[in-house]
Amino acid sequence: MSYRHAVSGVTYAFDGLADVMAKASPLRSGDVLAGVAASSAQQHVAAKMVLADTPLKAFLAEPLVPYETDDVTRLILDGHDMAAFAPVSALTVGEFRDWLLSPIATSETLADVAAGLTPEMAAAVSKIMRNQDLILAASKIRVTTRFRNTIGLPGTMAVRLQPNHPTDDPVGIAASIVDGLLYGCGDAVIGLNPASDNLTLLGDLVRRMDDLIQGFDIPTQSCVLTHLTTTIQLIERGAPVDLVFQSIAGTQAANASFGVTLSLLREGLDAGRSLGRGVLGDNLMYFETGQGSALSAGAHHGVDQQTLEARAYGVARAFAPLLVNTVVGFIGPEYLYDGKQIIRAGLEDHFCGKLLGAPLGVDVCYTNHAEADQDDMDTLLTLLAAAGVTFVMGVPGADDVMLNYQSTSFHDALYVRELLGLKRSPEFEAWLQAMAITGRDGRLAELQAGHPLLALAG
Repeated sequence: MSYRHAVSGVTYAFDGLADVMAKASPLRSGDVLAGVAASSAQQHVAAKMVLADTPLKAFLAEPLVPYETDDVTRLILDGHDMAAFAPVSALTVGEFRDWLLSPIATSETLADVAAGLTPEMAAAVSKIMRNQDLILAASKIRVTTRFRNTIGLPGTMAVRLQPNHPTDDPVGIAASIVDGLLYGCGDAVIGLNPASDNLTLLGDLVRRMDDLIQGFDIPTQSCVLTHLTTTIQLIERGAPVDLVFQSIAGTQAANASFGVTLSLLREGLDAGRSLGRGVLGDNLMYFETGQGSALSAGAHHGVDQQTLEARAYGVARAFAPLLVNTVVGFIGPEYLYDGKQIIRAGLEDHFCGKLLGAPLGVDVCYTNHAEADQDDMDTLLTLLAAAGVTFVMGVPGADDVMLNYQSTSFHDALYVRELLGLKRSPEFEAWLQAMAITGRDGRLAELQAGHPLLALAG
């Protein structure tokens, strides 16, 4: 297939579908760093025109990363569902955009077609969509998962309670957990990034969080976000592990840089399910991703970072996760330079992940050396909540003192829930009311002296 288009009397030719995809991407510093970005606005427009006229079927015939050498490509193509693809199989990328925004594309229709879409198709259509298109289309899509509660229902937005501590101090962690619970956060997961990889210490942290959840009968789940192999060892030692975590990427080589393979992910899933700790379901994998991870590992194959990010969601959905989130601004300005690029990337990631059937949340965040600030994060949080984001982060003061980056706070979650009338997981909402933390309207109640959670905080 020939990829050419004329703009202002100049014909632009592209070297294959991967080149079209890269040149059609909205500007971001990572693609410039990789040498794949469009060199001019005219070339960018030409690439978008070519992409809009490209049949969706072309992505099945022309893999962007070689099938023979990449297990993620094989996972995507070997698992492709032609029957689910049938309703959109005759469309071009541009026609697919129109279809997504039309009344035909209902929540039910989009759920039915998800298995027939490849990550490359999702990435392609996102590149020719405006921000409002990404928000509207994503708002139609619902991906519901269950472990001890139900996440992703219409009209809800969950929050990961992130009680990180620079020395893994149990008292400091407990104080952050109580702080988050009293602000109505934690229905997605109580998820701790440990500073240590010591198995004994990690096992103690897992047990402490489990004691808290079981002792107060909280309908949520815990996770220590350590490497998959470490989690498997914890399970073998009898630790009460709920969710199995791993960072993943969109190519085999990038995943290898994380020390994981697809078979190891399957081993982790099987290990987690062997414990039978789910009450309402067995969605127990927790994946984190982020644009630029493949490039930073030298494993991008000349493909743009947003397409590779979508491929990471193709990996995630194969393992029926409870949670997937893009840590959108965490890698730094080398990949997403400023607030504008972070906002666009967050909306793209959310749309692509949900379109593919992944329960997508977003860590609305930035590093301190990026050209961004908390106002940018307020904007992205509000847009994502309008788009139906599955969950966001709850960090004390929005400042992660262990990972040293800026995210969203417990107060931010209150703001957006009140603004848009978003509820928590229904099981968690009922628990908050029973604990007199919120009233029946979901708003925080006046906390009474002697509340049992206060004693836990010391």
